[in-house]
Amino acid sequence: MSNSINDRIDRLRSRRSGMDRTSVIAMDAKDFIVNRSLAQETWERRAKDKPNTTFALGAMQEVDPTYTRISLETAERVSNQLARRLTGNMEFELQGSVPLNVHIRGVSDVDLLALEGDFHTYDSRGAMSRTGQYISPTSRTSVGVLTARRAEIIRSLREAFPAAHVDTSGAKAVKLSGGSLARPVDVVPSHWHDTIDYQASRQKHDRAVTILDAQKNSTLENWPFLHIKKVRERCESTAGGLRKSIRLCKNLKAELEAEGQSVSISSFDIASIMYHANMANLTVGSFYELAILAETQRYLDYLWANKDQARRLIVPDGSRFIFDAEEKFTGLLHLSVAMDKLLQAVAKEQSYFLRQYESPMLDASREAVIKAAIF
Repeated sequence: MSNSINDRIDRLRSRRSGMDRTSVIAMDAKDFIVNRSLAQETWERRAKDKPNTTFALGAMQEVDPTYTRISLETAERVSNQLARRLTGNMEFELQGSVPLNVHIRGVSDVDLLALEGDFHTYDSRGAMSRTGQYISPTSRTSVGVLTARRAEIIRSLREAFPAAHVDTSGAKAVKLSGGSLARPVDVVPSHWHDTIDYQASRQKHDRAVTILDAQKNSTLENWPFLHIKKVRERCESTAGGLRKSIRLCKNLKAELEAEGQSVSISSFDIASIMYHANMANLTVGSFYELAILAETQRYLDYLWANKDQARRLIVPDGSRFIFDAEEKFTGLLHLSVAMDKLLQAVAKEQSYFLRQYESPMLDASREAVIKAAIF
């Protein structure tokens, strides 16, 4: 697939409008997307005759809020159907890129946690446990409860959405798409785990979620709401700059993959990486938007050159190191090199002096874009 900048802009437009995924949604939603895609977005008009700048700006922007609203409404529709059909008490929560608003697709999968209301685990060292606030231990296990619930979720989804495709091949999520659905929804069987911190604070963000791995017949714990809280707070401190940096990285990763380049680093890890970037530099992006590109490139380049520092970085929820597998450095390298090239191309569009160089120095390129005024 071509990697020309005009092709990248076309693919970016397709991702944002949802035209890239019309095969997994309902016909009426498809018609809406086709009609909506005919109108230009603001970013497409902001850097006339400077296509690399146009792409960089577009890659930072949030998805049209109407698209995000439809995603949230579709997840609510699925949760309402499950609540009517599943036995026992259930709770439903959203996790992932959509509630954090760092998704890059108009038609984005929505992660829906289906949480057991009558079963949870807890850390026996916590304050609530030590003061006897939990009921006596049960013979039921997380694996047993969640395996049974997963089977019931699959049956219920097939009953509620008979024309949709229910994909049960994944280890963690049951994927629902097509039929009458405006968006794909990933339903994740899970239950709460009350951590030491949660037992002290009683705040949802301190509460862990136990998820079933159906292929390994085991469970794992996540802290999705702590991740969302931490990233959201840091983003607000940068006037939105952190979210734009995350979206920029994710869109560039999507472009590399469209061009046949594997990028062995997840969206969660991308968000975690940029969480540790220079927040002051990202805040400059509220006045000079291309400063976000400059800081994103600088930080990715810094991590590649300083792998020992990178290995010490921890994900926002504190659960593990970001670079917990060496192959992630290969993904970092591919993303970093691509960001270098994008920065240089944008700098040449912004600086008459730099146009004489095929690959201008990165320091000079950053200087050229940091104070570039784009209206």
